[in-house]
Amino acid sequence: MKKHIAFIIAALTASLVLTGCGGDTSSSDSSDEAADTKKAAVRFLNFKPEIATVYEEIVKQYKEETGNTVIVETAANNTYEQTLSAKMATSEAPDIFQVNGPRGYANWRDHCADLTDTELYRHLTDKSSALVFDGKCYGIPYTVEGYGIIYNKEITDRYFSLESKTSPFESMDEINNFDKLKTLVEDMQANKDALGIKGVFACTSLKPGDDWRWQTHLANIPIYYEFKNNGIDLAGDGTKEITFEYGDNFRNIFDLYINNSTADRKILGSKITDESMAEFALGECAMVQNGNWAWSQINGIPGNTVTAENIKYLPIYTGISGEEDQGLCIGTENFFCINSHSDRSVQDAAADFLFWLYSSESGKKYVTDSLGFIAPFDTFADAEKPDDPLTREVLEWSADTEKNNIPWNFTLFPSQTFKEDLGAALLQYAQGSIDWDSVKNTAVSSWKTESEHLE
Repeated sequence: MKKHIAFIIAALTASLVLTGCGGDTSSSDSSDEAADTKKAAVRFLNFKPEIATVYEEIVKQYKEETGNTVIVETAANNTYEQTLSAKMATSEAPDIFQVNGPRGYANWRDHCADLTDTELYRHLTDKSSALVFDGKCYGIPYTVEGYGIIYNKEITDRYFSLESKTSPFESMDEINNFDKLKTLVEDMQANKDALGIKGVFACTSLKPGDDWRWQTHLANIPIYYEFKNNGIDLAGDGTKEITFEYGDNFRNIFDLYINNSTADRKILGSKITDESMAEFALGECAMVQNGNWAWSQINGIPGNTVTAENIKYLPIYTGISGEEDQGLCIGTENFFCINSHSDRSVQDAAADFLFWLYSSESGKKYVTDSLGFIAPFDTFADAEKPDDPLTREVLEWSADTEKNNIPWNFTLFPSQTFKEDLGAALLQYAQGSIDWDSVKNTAVSSWKTESEHLE
C-alpha cells in the first residue's frame, strides 16, 4: 500500500512539473503538430575521420533548422568494421551506418532496412548504382565517382584532319566498341609523329603499389560481366569463385594500352601514375585511363596544355558483346544503410535526416562545399554540382538512360592480396616472362584462395 501511494504521489508530482514547464498540457491541434515534428534521436556512425568535424557542423545546423537530434560518432581510421561490429552489440547501435558494397551488405544484411520507399532513394539519379537485391534497395550511394578512358579532344580532332590517316572515322562519337577503338588507336600510333605525341596512351603504371588502375579498376570490367551474365547473386556464395570468363577481353584492352604507349612495355614496372598523368597533361599522349579525381592533378601540373573544354571521356571497351551501349565505370565504395533493428520511428527519423542533407539548401551546400561529394541525386541543380570537367562528364554519363554504366564490383574482390597477385602477373606478362594463360590462372586461383580466407 505504501509503495502504491508513493507511486501515485510521484505521478502527480511529475504531472505538476510538466504543467509548470510547458503550460497547459491539454490536447490541442498546435501542440499535437509540434509533437509530430519532433523526431527520435538518431545515431550515425561516420566512416571518415577527416570529415568528422564537418558532420558535427551539419548535425548542429540540422538541429537548429528542425529541432531534431543526430548524434555523430566516428570510427578511427581503418577500424570501421571493427567499430561497427562492437557498436551493433550495444544499446548504442548506430541507426545510420555504411557498407562498402555487396560484400559489405552480405556481412550486414540482417541489419539493413528496406530503403525502397525513402525519399532519398526516389531522388537517386542512377538507381542501378544502389545496393538492390530482389527488387529492394538496402544501401544508397552518397557520393559517386567514375572512371574510363580520358582523351584530349584537341589531339583527336587533329588526327581526324590528317591526310595520312587510314581509319574511316571523323569523330570520337563514332567510337562505341573495341574493334573501332583498336582501329583508331593503332592508326593514331602510326601517325604519332604527325600528331606531335610520343604515343596514344600514357605509360601503364605497373610499379607494385601503383598498379591499382589495372589490377582493380580495369579488372572490374570482366568481373562485372562474368557475374552479370551468369546471374550471380552478389550477396551470395557465387562470388567466392571466378572463372575469369572474360579474361581475354581484359587482355584486348590491356594489350592496346601497352602496345600503343609512350613507353616500351618492358620498362612499365618502373612507371607510376604521376608520370602517366604528367604525360597526358603535357600533351605527350592522347589518352589515359583514370577517374574524375584526376582533373585536379592534370590541371595542377606546370605546363599543362589540356584545357577544360578538351578533356573528355570514353568508355573502356574490351570487345564484349553489346558494349555499344556501355557507359563509364560509375560507382562508389560508400553506401548509407539504416539499421532495421532500430525502432520504426528512429528509422524514419534517420531517413528524414539523410534526405534533408541532400535536399535542403544548407545541407546541399555542406555536401558540395565541405564534404566535397559528387551527390548522385536529382535534388542538386547544375549550379550546385562541382565545376571540374571530368566530374561533369561523369554526371552526364550517369544521367544518360540509354547507356549501361558499369558499377564498381571491385568492392567484391576478396582481398588486397588478390589485387597484388594480379598486378604482379600483369607486370610479368607485359615484360614477356609469362603468357596470358598464366595471368588468367593467377586470377582464378588467387581469388579462390583469398575468398576461403574470408570464411
